[in-house]
This record gives sequence, structure tokens and C-alpha cells, in this order.
Amino acid sequence: MNPSVLQFSPGAFLAPAVDWLNTNLHPLFAAISYLVEAVLSALEATLLFVPPVVLIGTVVVAAFLAVNLRAAILAGLCLGFCLIVGFWTASMQTVALVTVAVSISVLIAFPVGVLCSRYKTFEAVVRPVLDVMQTVPPWVYLIPAVMIFSLGRVPAIIATIVYGIPPMLRLTTLAFNQVPREFVELGSAIGAHPRSVLWKIEIPLAKQTLLVGLNQCILLSLAMVVLAGLVGAGGLGAEVTRGLTRMEMGLGLRAGLAIVAVALLLDRLSRGLLDRNPPRAT
Repeated sequence: MNPSVLQFSPGAFLAPAVDWLNTNLHPLFAAISYLVEAVLSALEATLLFVPPVVLIGTVVVAAFLAVNLRAAILAGLCLGFCLIVGFWTASMQTVALVTVAVSISVLIAFPVGVLCSRYKTFEAVVRPVLDVMQTVPPWVYLIPAVMIFSLGRVPAIIATIVYGIPPMLRLTTLAFNQVPREFVELGSAIGAHPRSVLWKIEIPLAKQTLLVGLNQCILLSLAMVVLAGLVGAGGLGAEVTRGLTRMEMGLGLRAGLAIVAVALLLDRLSRGLLDRNPPRAT
């Protein structure tokens, strides 16, 4: 038997499907692109409008008030480094990309995670999907996003959103499964509305694990945004790509260290909030 007969090409089936989507759902994709680009541009313009020194000072004060002195010093050092090495604009573009992607990922993952904690059958259906999503290499998500939304920041955001959903969704489900049932039953017994039970009992008790999920979502989204520099997302990922393609070691090293600074900033601030917020029911 000819071995070529046994070969399977997914592209033979996926390419017509993508063509059909682009032909019939183009208005929807165009609206999504416009909305995402508008939100991203507004946030990016806001970050770049504020003078760097003022923004650094604001972040330092906020970190001191929300976390502690150590987090404030680290925030100042990380942002100051991004300014000194000449990557302030690229760093703010990366922060804007991560902020938009994480916000949308949380808006999707949180309600789905709550449903998974409520309905075990639904969780059993979602779990294998999450397993596959976390097994697929991150840059693979860029392929369908680019095929549908072309090159630019929008496919980068879409791919980052998809990549950031699984950890947040899993930990949201875990957080609500770990809430002691007696507290929920007590709230129901005194006649509290299910919405009140959710917001005043379950979420405060699940806050620790939810913040862990947020931390993981932020770090994975940052990693994806850096890879998205390959498709024209801009930011620090584009600087790393430029350094690699031009074989400019200094440029690539400076951009890489700036990425480390942004990652340290986001990680320590989110972990600081986690350490400062012990679980409690109101």
C-alpha cells in the first residue's frame, strides 16, 4: 500500500472553513476588530499621555498603599529601568495589550468557572477542552487568529485571550469548589438571594484562589503577547523580534530585560495583593 494514502491533511478541511467564515462573518469580525482596536488604542494613549515620571510615581504610591513598601520600591525600579533603556513606549504598549487581554479573559473565564462549580456535568464537558487548550503550544493560537483577523494587534489580543482563559477558568472552578458548603447553606437558610450568597459569601472566601488564577492569567498573557510580536502586535515582543532578525544582540538583550521588568512588576503586584487579602466572609 502506498503510505501517502494514509496521510491526513487538516488544512484540506480547515482552509475551506476559514474561507467560509471570512466570507459570511466578515461584518462580525470587522466589528470585533474595531472594538478591540478602539479599547486598546484608548488605553495605550492614556498610558503614553501621562509623563513617565508622573506615571511611575503614581504606580509607586498605589503599590505602597495597596501592597507594601517593598512592592513600591520594586515597581519604581522596574518602570524606571524600562524608561532608562529607551523602551518606555514599547513597555506601555505591552502593558496595554496585557491589560485588555487579561480583562476579557477574566470576563469570560469567571462566569464559566462559576457554572463549572455549580454543574458537574458541564465541568466534565469543559475539562477536556481545557486540557487540549493547555497542551497546544502558545504560538499555534496565532495561526487561526491571523487567518481570520489578518496581521496586527487584534489577532494578538484574540490569541492571548484564548491562551489566558484556561488557568483562570480552572482556578475559578477550584476556588468555588473549595468554599465550605456550610457557609453557602447558612446564607440560603437565612433567605439570602443567590446573588448575595455569591458576592458576599462565596467570592470573599474564594478570593485567595481567584487571585492566584489572576496571577497565572497575567503571566501567561504576557508570555503570549511577547510571542505575538511575530505577527505585528508591537510592544516589547516586536523589539525582541527585531533584535533577532537583525542579529542585534544589544537590542534583543535590552528588550528581553525590559520584558523581565514588566513581568516582575505584574507578578509581584498581583502576589502582593494575594498575600494582603486573607479570605473572609462578610
